[in-house]
Amino acid sequence: MSVLTRDEAQLRAQFLDVHRYTVELDLTTGDETFDSRTVIRFTARSDGDTFVELKPAELRAVTLDGHPLDPESLHDGRLPLKNLTAGEHELTVDAAMTYSRTGEGMHRFTDPSDGETYVYTQMFMDDVQRVFAAFDQPDLKAVFDLVVTAPEGWTVLANGVTEHVGQGRWRAATTPLISTYLVAVAAGPYHSVRTEHRGLPFGIHCRRSLAPYLDADAEEILEVTRACFDRYHEKFEEPYPFDSYDQAFVPEFNAGAMENPGLVTFRDDFVYRSAVTDTERQTRAMVIAHEMAHMWFGDLVTLKWFDDIWLNESFAEYMGYQTTLEATRFTEPWVEFGVTRKAWGYDADQRPSTHPVAPEDVPDTASALLNFDGISYAKGASALRQLVAWLGEKDFLAGINIHFKRHRFANATLADFIESLAAATERDVPAWADAWLRTTGVDTLTPVIGSDDGDRTLTVDRAGERPHRITVGLYDRDLSDESRLALRERVDLDIPQAAPQPLGKRPALILLNDGDLTYAKVRFDAESFDAIRTGLSGLPDPLTRAVVWNALRDAVRDGELPPAAYLDTARAHLPLETDLALVQGVLAFASAHVADRYVTPEDRPAALATLGSLCRDLLRRTEDGDNPGLRLIAVRHFIDVAAHPDTIAAWLADGTVPGGPELDPELRWRILGRLAVLGATDEAAIAAELERDPSATGQEGAARCRAALPDPEAKRAAWAAMFAGDDLSNYLFTATAQGFWQPEQADLVREYVPRYYEDVVAVAARRGPAIAVAAGKWAFPHHAVDAENLALGEACLRDADPVVALRRKLVDELDDLARALRVRGA
Repeated sequence: MSVLTRDEAQLRAQFLDVHRYTVELDLTTGDETFDSRTVIRFTARSDGDTFVELKPAELRAVTLDGHPLDPESLHDGRLPLKNLTAGEHELTVDAAMTYSRTGEGMHRFTDPSDGETYVYTQMFMDDVQRVFAAFDQPDLKAVFDLVVTAPEGWTVLANGVTEHVGQGRWRAATTPLISTYLVAVAAGPYHSVRTEHRGLPFGIHCRRSLAPYLDADAEEILEVTRACFDRYHEKFEEPYPFDSYDQAFVPEFNAGAMENPGLVTFRDDFVYRSAVTDTERQTRAMVIAHEMAHMWFGDLVTLKWFDDIWLNESFAEYMGYQTTLEATRFTEPWVEFGVTRKAWGYDADQRPSTHPVAPEDVPDTASALLNFDGISYAKGASALRQLVAWLGEKDFLAGINIHFKRHRFANATLADFIESLAAATERDVPAWADAWLRTTGVDTLTPVIGSDDGDRTLTVDRAGERPHRITVGLYDRDLSDESRLALRERVDLDIPQAAPQPLGKRPALILLNDGDLTYAKVRFDAESFDAIRTGLSGLPDPLTRAVVWNALRDAVRDGELPPAAYLDTARAHLPLETDLALVQGVLAFASAHVADRYVTPEDRPAALATLGSLCRDLLRRTEDGDNPGLRLIAVRHFIDVAAHPDTIAAWLADGTVPGGPELDPELRWRILGRLAVLGATDEAAIAAELERDPSATGQEGAARCRAALPDPEAKRAAWAAMFAGDDLSNYLFTATAQGFWQPEQADLVREYVPRYYEDVVAVAARRGPAIAVAAGKWAFPHHAVDAENLALGEACLRDADPVVALRRKLVDELDDLARALRVRGA
């Protein structure tokens, strides 16, 4: 299928003014397709030609101003509209459309728990064409009238309030002006919890089989929603611009959530069937806050073209974390951001595929889709956090409100945003934007200690070009406890400095970017590193500890700190850590990256043993039941790094961990998955567990376990399911891929490494971007850290012409592979 270029979009926006869509969808026509009838009213500003996008299973009829057009003229997803005259026109399109199993367009899902069927739309970035005919670009906003015919007993949700008008027909209230990609429908026998807030209907919705779990958390979800809604009305002068606020937790959703105005869709993993930590609840709250921020920045004011994706995502990411901090019970969202999300940004920004936060070269929609990454989210949010530190929150919000007022229900660009901010301050915002938003890469800040008449001074060496406003933390050893570090003072610095900063007596630790207000890698001088090795867990602030752990992570990735030294530091300090996000983040990096990729196969057993001992310490520390979240993290990771099956097999047999917790479905599948890797279970046990838990997540767990079995036939079946057929949904494809490659099974799967590069190109081209991304990320042979794998991947990029989405994933994964080889050789 063709992709829309920026040049085409600009020409079409100059040519057309689109007024109204009337869309009728019939969801009662079968399991494979649904009917879609669209009437588009628009004005041509001059005589000329254009096109409308549509990807139908069958195009039945098209009329333009009452005159039939030839359905056969549809080519490559485009229906030409030729010889238009200046003035108003009406286009009618009648088609049958195909349901999706990959989370793109109109996704259809049948719940294995109870046989109920659900559908929902995901239109971003250009998938509205899979649902109805449209002039599909963000700056051709229109109003939408929507009617949906659904089976008896279904509920239909949409951007506006919906009304059941009889005979299975539901009518949605007319939207204000919105972009095509923001139109949303969810339909099925949804379970709903409804309320009102500030005169608006609020609702949360999920599959019926998840109803008990949603009901258990309904008050928390709604309380977070109300609190964020109220906080945004304190920040923003423009009131919430839509007629209702529904949040639907939907199955097999590719992203975390989608900001459809009035109907936010979330992956239904956020409806917790099993125990979770408070950090995971905090993440759910942050996503709620993130998506709500989009109601203003993204929906009310929308990007003109996809080079300004960051305007949507960076703003919502920053606001999501900051508003979670300000409006909810969660007190440390920026710690989780620092140890998890920010690392995502740092990693992305050091790969060949890096790009500016605000890239200038986004020639088409396929290229734009690649920029939904750690740069547009985490680096962009970090840049905005630095902007607020530099500009001041008062001026920042004043500029935001100017922006909303100027561009409400319209489209805006980076230049418009900078102009709005500049109107609220005397600072040189355009120069800041050039330095922060138009450049790539990560600056590195290193302390250089000097002396002046016996006192110490600090000069910050900067490898990079960006200005930074940072806080430097000066810490002394606690005289009453040498294992602790006490804050002497924090000093604010602008980098580059005008002069060295006096320090007085030499501190034990000099920590650059204490508080994590800028985006840069930081290094330690030798004395500070010694203080960290003995006193990291004794630092008083979890955000300070997050900055330190990130610095150690960066040093490992850059080959400056041996992986074993990182594991030793984790072994010494993580058993004393109190912040759940830090424990989870450090253990995730230590297992998935250090143990599985950065140490050699010969050293991996020792790495796993170190992590297992660490988890045992955490389990002993939490035996009194005072910290169930910390204990849950320890149990999960103990399972993941188990080198021998006896202990975890006993847990599964007993249905509990001694001292708790009892095993819920997530833990049972996690144990069974590890036993499969170790060759300590079989198909019969997997089938029995699936009978016990036949849910959608149970189906995923079984697929993951079956693919992980160290059996040639199991590997052949998993490979065929992923690459030979098209039956796997996006989630089942991912689960199968997650189980397939295991470091313990390197010899067994060796033959599949070269096959991967042959088969992945074909499946990505055949099944589209969502599966291309999953195949490039989850099905990549990460375990094979060797020159042969790297050479095969480079040959694939050079010779096999993978589709754009797959090419980007392979470039990133191969760069990570090359980095792992460098770390091993350091």
